[in-house]
Amino acid sequence: MAREELTRLTGNGNGECGQGDCPNVYRTASGSFVVQGDLSDAFTPPSGEGSWKFPRAF
Repeated sequence: MAREELTRLTGNGNGECGQGDCPNVYRTASGSFVVQGDLSDAFTPPSGEGSWKFPRAF
């Protein structure tokens, strides 16, 4: 799925982590959500899943 197919719900518009633009939340056409943020290594998630860190202010 391309980012252009998602509805952006947060962020300043440039979509790049490391540029002060994370976290971001997007809505898909089916109504589910996609989250962009810094990866976390707090634990190893199951295969096919990931974990993210979000700032407290989020």
